[in-house]
Amino acid sequence: MAERCAVIAVCGHEAGYGRALEGLVDPGVSVVPSGRELFRSISAHRRRGEETAVVPMTLGRDPELVADTARTLRAVAGGDAAATVLSEPFGTAQHLVGWLRAAAGRVPEDSALLVTAPSGDPFEDAELYRIAALVRRYGRHALVEVAFTGGDPDPAEGVRRCRLLGAERVTLLPAGFAPPEVPEPAGPAGPVVDGAGPLVSASALRRVLAERVADARRRLREHGDDGIAAGLSAAENHGHSHTHPPGGGHDHGDGHHRHGPGHPHPHQHPSADGAGQVIRSIA
Repeated sequence: MAERCAVIAVCGHEAGYGRALEGLVDPGVSVVPSGRELFRSISAHRRRGEETAVVPMTLGRDPELVADTARTLRAVAGGDAAATVLSEPFGTAQHLVGWLRAAAGRVPEDSALLVTAPSGDPFEDAELYRIAALVRRYGRHALVEVAFTGGDPDPAEGVRRCRLLGAERVTLLPAGFAPPEVPEPAGPAGPVVDGAGPLVSASALRRVLAERVADARRRLREHGDDGIAAGLSAAENHGHSHTHPPGGGHDHGDGHHRHGPGHPHPHQHPSADGAGQVIRSIA
């Protein structure tokens, strides 16, 4: 296997199609949206004789990004495909719960939490409500609400809802790669509003990215698995057909529930201490 490996971070709406990663990744990492720009980036690296590792930059709410990336890699012709590996996604929903719980732990207990992320499709947005419910259940904050940048409710409406529910202080917790803009105060009677900063620090982001690349290259070297086949199935259960509750069983006929790249093993959902284990291991 070639010593040199070019890294491509492929981005969807969770990372602002790449804008949210500006200044956060190492200079040698190519940051592109999925589709044509990803295809062109892979081809350019191959012309320079570089092996390429592609990392889908989702925090667990956008399995379609993983599947779209895999489809693009499958379309890369001949020798290009042979030197390209698809890593597990940057994060899973379980990781996101853990990161949010860690961030919530640094927020005063008397503050309401407004979990805020870029809006996606209806299922992605519904997933954020589930994630926020887990943050509340296993945390110490009585009020945890959800808002969407570019969606409904937006952060300003989320703050208003928190105020109507009696909050005197609201802290925005980012569930995307970039911290959301803090809404302007709604007059002297409104709550104090602030932001909790980035969900994942620049140093942690670079470390996790490097781990995903190293794991993918090891999988290719030891098992001949480029990750593309698993990536193609990443979004198969993204929708109405897959609605088990947290902790519910999985019986899909083969004894193993396939989420594609990025799903932690053994299979488990966040628990009162499980998300903390995620934080200790990768954050």
